[in-house]
Amino acid sequence: MGFFDFFIEEIAIDLGTANTLIIHNDKVVIDCPSIVAMDRITGKIIAVGEEANLMQGKTHENIKTIRPLKDGVIADFDASEQMISMLIKSIPTLKKKLFAPALRMVICIPSGITEVEMRAVKESAERVNGKEVYLIHEPMAAAIGIGVDIMQPKGNMIVDIGGGTTEIAIIALGGIVCDKSVKVAGDVFTSDIIYYMRTQHNLYVGERTAERIKIQVGSAIENLDMPPDDMNVQGRDLLTGKPKQAQVSYREIAKALDKSIMRIEDSVMETLSQTPPELAADIYQTGVYLAGGGSMLRGLDKRLSQKTDLPIYIAEDPLRAVVRGTGIALKNLYRYKNVLIK
Repeated sequence: MGFFDFFIEEIAIDLGTANTLIIHNDKVVIDCPSIVAMDRITGKIIAVGEEANLMQGKTHENIKTIRPLKDGVIADFDASEQMISMLIKSIPTLKKKLFAPALRMVICIPSGITEVEMRAVKESAERVNGKEVYLIHEPMAAAIGIGVDIMQPKGNMIVDIGGGTTEIAIIALGGIVCDKSVKVAGDVFTSDIIYYMRTQHNLYVGERTAERIKIQVGSAIENLDMPPDDMNVQGRDLLTGKPKQAQVSYREIAKALDKSIMRIEDSVMETLSQTPPELAADIYQTGVYLAGGGSMLRGLDKRLSQKTDLPIYIAEDPLRAVVRGTGIALKNLYRYKNVLIK
């Protein structure tokens, strides 16, 4: 512990396609949508997070909303850098400081990321005053966050369904034995719903409305024990051009999402088929852990369980499992040094 360590602030970031979460001093201090609103003329960022999310789909020509991350990786370098910088500056305890402190950061990345994309994340972090930057793979962070002891010589299977990617990994001895990253997740579910509303109801709905449908009546199976009420959806009629309302039930959404969920199921089966036999025996005992916002889709655990014949467990706060794990890795850097990528 050097003298300068006193001036270093530690933060853990889960840079997600849909939401960005930041942990500082063991508390989640930032939890907001990964979206920025930009003035087209000056190129300045007007709003970030929740405020920018409210503008989505409602802007005029001088303002555009950007989601800087696509499929779990940085798609718009400048916007993402400004977003990270603004979010870090809005952390309450760092606001009070006279000068910007140096940061020790742990950031999580998808397991299917390339070297170039990894460097982009790292450079973004270094530009916002990151003195020590460590990266951790999402499924690994999710496993730590769920409370799995990843250092044991025992196989655990994690399925992390985020906004841009679904990460499937078999973890043992503090490493990923086999993994698969599929670009089918929350965002694809949302576009499936938009497409379904257009083709079946002749109703054109925006992304935010589709997201609301997914949360309120989204389902992975057509027979739920506790079905949600039908939902009234407003949008634009594609035939007349007038605003109109239609009613949707969870069964319709289950039909709309069927193909995408099938792709996730196939990827899970493929990962299981590549698992070494000793680890497969462990997974038969321990089951499969689900994390990420996508795992909150009604009936998904039941559907995966029927497909794999394994017990499926959903993390207790699936949205925050990854950032919790990142925070734990940050606190115990020495213990998890083999897991982190410097």
